[in-house]
Order: sequence, then structure tokens, then C-alpha cells
Amino acid sequence: MNLKQQAAQCALEYVQSGMRVGLGSGSTASIFIDLLGAKLQRGELHGIRAVATSLASERLAQSLGISLHTLADLGQLDIAVDGADEVDPALDLIKGLGRAALREKIIESHADQLIIIVDEAKLTPRLGRGPLPVEIIPFEAPVQVRWLASLGCRAELWREADGQAVVTDNGNYLVRCWFEAGIADAWALARQLADRPGVVEHGLFLGMADRVVVAGESGLKILERQL
Repeated sequence: MNLKQQAAQCALEYVQSGMRVGLGSGSTASIFIDLLGAKLQRGELHGIRAVATSLASERLAQSLGISLHTLADLGQLDIAVDGADEVDPALDLIKGLGRAALREKIIESHADQLIIIVDEAKLTPRLGRGPLPVEIIPFEAPVQVRWLASLGCRAELWREADGQAVVTDNGNYLVRCWFEAGIADAWALARQLADRPGVVEHGLFLGMADRVVVAGESGLKILERQL
């Protein structure tokens, strides 16, 4: 197994029959969904009801025979499993470079336990090593990009290879924000973004992860949030 597969396999051990499970998005979460589907097909788990955080994860889960539902149907989830782009020592995260942060945050905020699976390269002493994705409405998008750039970062509308704006599953645009020295105060920035009209959501997942499964060359380690 590669590192992501090792982390996903470890996270799967937390899933028990009858659980309501949130399925993350992106390459690492897809590995977890594959492993979950295989375990269900072997009869090692049963009664799993899942909610997907993106259309891509929904399609993958359907292809594997995983029973899909809505959050409105299931209410609170027992567990959600997802990847992350960055993890800091407090287990705060940057997520969303898989273009699904809004749906991920909605679903994962309703999970009794959020488990994040990463390889050791995703660990960072301060969030903001890479870009922070921010989801905005298409209306007057350049105004939002200019405002984001005023927060001490380089902000650019995320575009496809053909130059068209990236469009999320929700029909919105994404801006990527680079902070040269990292994000000095992630909680303050999250508040600013939340208060801005036209900003729908951002990739700062603060105080949400309960466990982070980290796969490295020396093996697996499980980091737990300190209450």
C-alpha cells in the first residue's frame, strides 16, 4: 500500500456496521470509499448509510453499491472521513483544493467524529503553506477577488486549463489565496471571510477534526485533538 492507502485503511477500522458515514472528497477520500465499498461487498460490514460531500464521491459510492442518503434523512452522522490539504499542530485544517469545501463542511459539521487521513507531507507548523480556497458567488466576482487580496494575500480566480472559471458543484466560483508567510491568525481570518457578503465558504476547517491519521515512511501515527 502507498501512504494514502495505509491511512485510509486505518480510518476504516473506526467504521462499524450500522453507522451513518460522511464520505469526503478528493483523491485520499476516494481511496477510503473504495476500501469501504470492498468491505461491504465482502460482507464484513453491513447497514452502512452514507452521505457524499461531492458529486464525484456520490458517483463513486453508487458504483460500489454503498447506500447513499441525504443529511436531512440521516440527521447526525456517527463518523465522517476525509482528506486534507494541510494539518497544523492543533489539528486545524485547510481543505477544499478538491473543490468541495462547502459541502464537506456542511456534512462534516454534523458528524460525531471527524477523522482526517493524510500522508506526512500534509503536516505543517502553520496553515497557509499553500493556497487557501475561498468559494464566492459568480455575481461581481472581481470585486471579491480584489477584497480578498486586501487581506494580505495574493488572490486569483481559479481557472480551468481553457481559461474558464472553475465552477463548484454548487455553481459558484473558487478563489485561491496565497499568504507569503502563512496565515497569522486563522480564526480571525475565518471570521472575516464568514462576515463578507458574497463569500459563500472557505477552506479553513478549524476545531473540527477529532483524529488525524498520518501515514509516513516510518509507519502510521494517530493524532488526537486535545480538549
